[in-house]
Amino acid sequence: MPPKAKFTREQMIEAGLKIVRENGMEALSARSLGAELGSSARPIFTVFQSMEEVQEEVKKSAKSVYAGYVRAGLGEELAFKGVGTQYIRFAVQEPKLFRLLFMSEQTKPLAAVNVMPVIDDNYEDILLSVRNGYDLSEKEAEQLYRHLWIYTHGIAVLCATNMCVFTAEEINRMVTEAFRGILTEIKQGQEAGMGGKNE
Repeated sequence: MPPKAKFTREQMIEAGLKIVRENGMEALSARSLGAELGSSARPIFTVFQSMEEVQEEVKKSAKSVYAGYVRAGLGEELAFKGVGTQYIRFAVQEPKLFRLLFMSEQTKPLAAVNVMPVIDDNYEDILLSVRNGYDLSEKEAEQLYRHLWIYTHGIAVLCATNMCVFTAEEINRMVTEAFRGILTEIKQGQEAGMGGKNE
């Protein structure tokens, strides 16, 4: 009969997430997790097959934390802009989790058009908010999303790595300016296309 688990799966994942939040994924080991739980490493393996499994579950938990920021952004009046500012806020408030989810080296480089669906499980919901909010085709919505993500990702990386500090007002202004510029460019392209059809 296998030994009874001393801690629940959820308690272990929560403890693992705490370690990663404070010190990054590289700090999560059987020893550090046992110490966080006030135990030896042995109880971990009554629940998990390996530390790789623990790390995968902690990463899922980190994605759930991030999804909360996305939901908050989508709930704002200007949903897509809200998502952009929440993405940066996540980097500011949870820098280690941001690095884990959005600054980890990929096994192979991806084209810019393909990277967001791979790294962000919320991609489809965010894209839908762009299409619905600004009367854009799917291609135009993807274009706006991609350009603004590149811009907000740059700000977020600066924040997550302590390269720069921005106030909430500065972030709001920067995201607004970039958003308006890109949207205007897309809308002008729409008008040019309509003009071409009418000639």
